[in-house]
Amino acid sequence: MKKTILSLITASVITLVSSNISAQILSIASPPQGSIWNTMSNGIANVARSKANINLVVQPYSGNRAMMDAVNQGLAEFAINDINDAIVAVQGKADYKGKQRRHLKVALRISPQPIGIFVKKQSKIDRIEDLKGKRVASGWNAFPIGRPHMGAMLATGGLTWEDVKKVPVPDLIRAADNLSSGRLDATYFAIGGPKVAEVDASVGGVKFLPVNTDPAARDVILKVRPAFYFSEVKPAPHLVGIDQPIQMLTWYNVLIVNDKVSDEDVYHMVKAILENKDALIKIFPGFKALAVNTVNKNYPGIQYHPGAIRYLSDQKNSIKTVT
Repeated sequence: MKKTILSLITASVITLVSSNISAQILSIASPPQGSIWNTMSNGIANVARSKANINLVVQPYSGNRAMMDAVNQGLAEFAINDINDAIVAVQGKADYKGKQRRHLKVALRISPQPIGIFVKKQSKIDRIEDLKGKRVASGWNAFPIGRPHMGAMLATGGLTWEDVKKVPVPDLIRAADNLSSGRLDATYFAIGGPKVAEVDASVGGVKFLPVNTDPAARDVILKVRPAFYFSEVKPAPHLVGIDQPIQMLTWYNVLIVNDKVSDEDVYHMVKAILENKDALIKIFPGFKALAVNTVNKNYPGIQYHPGAIRYLSDQKNSIKTVT
């Protein structure tokens, strides 16, 4: 009888602990709806809940700096970001100047992210150089990462901000709306972004501009951010604005995590993402580039979370410096 009662108590405790773990709410910070990161974040949250019993919710913020501050302060556990921006945030430089965001770690290298300046298809703008004297999105007060992104792409065409007509915009979504309404000649977006498809439908078509990839262009983008590179993007059904293979400025999307998140939570989050690639692709085709079974690059200035290292080590998927 005593053994039976003890067994019941033990089972109840185990059930209670398991229930508390699954009931714990984690959040992933993201930009507003319509952006690539918001789409990816919702896909990850969906898979985390349905495949791994992780109670993950998407928490929208105005832009990258607000997202990184939220994760650094523990207001959100995770966020997808450009690895360049995460490095700058940890260092406390550029738009993060004055305070190092020391609690940011890398949980996972997700996928390469090409970006490009796009214009209306009927415009006579075919190259970066053609933007001279044109109305170009600038300012980016709510989405400060827009400044180095646009600046680097302009520089590949030999242009500076002084060569274009700067039109202040707060963020990506508003800039895209301004292009649609005719207030702008050019802005930028991540390839495959839902907002680009919306603008494409409203203006009779859009096109992305290729960047120059010669040594001088490479040198200039690396002066802006240390982990920029070039990649070729080929047409695909979900890549609106890409009608032929073009070269684009690219970085790696990474999953950023607060260093106080438990090793166990990070381990299971990384596991849920990497072991459910097919389910993620069904939600968003951009996950076809998810970095499964690839070397995880060791980026200078920011470290991987111990929980991520544990999962990758278990899978014999090392973290090392790659060029």
